[in-house]
Amino acid sequence: MTDDERTMLRGFLDGQRATLLRKCAGLSDDQLRARPVAPSALTLLGLLRHLAEVERAWFRRVFEDNGLPLVWSDRTDFQAAYDASRSTHAEALAAWEAEVAHSRRIERAAASLDVTGVQPRTGQTVSLRLSTVHVLTEYARHNGHADLLREATDGATGA
Repeated sequence: MTDDERTMLRGFLDGQRATLLRKCAGLSDDQLRARPVAPSALTLLGLLRHLAEVERAWFRRVFEDNGLPLVWSDRTDFQAAYDASRSTHAEALAAWEAEVAHSRRIERAAASLDVTGVQPRTGQTVSLRLSTVHVLTEYARHNGHADLLREATDGATGA
């Protein structure tokens, strides 16, 4: 409750990451690919893939390699990650875990949250603080979707 800003942001982001994993835990590939909330095409597996892409886009691409391709699109199509129709949980989880590991390494190696990089989509200079908060808000928003998807899939509720 009294940690410094960086420790708090890291903790909240890791909490959101863990929530996403809990929402996907114990389901088959078919259940993770299911679209239980009509008319939405969102799936839990698509969200996992999308958040791997978000991690890459806001940490690796900003602070290490602006030209790094996306995980599931060589055309910089951020919507491609949502199409999990031919994906498996193992594949998506491995990609997500790899991107999270890169993000954590980048954040821990940075001298401060004031370190800057360039967002390749916009060319804008952004701080590690902004990237971290952006990724945190992406998780928070999509974990709300994951709550609904999981409950509609098998009735499981709770964080």
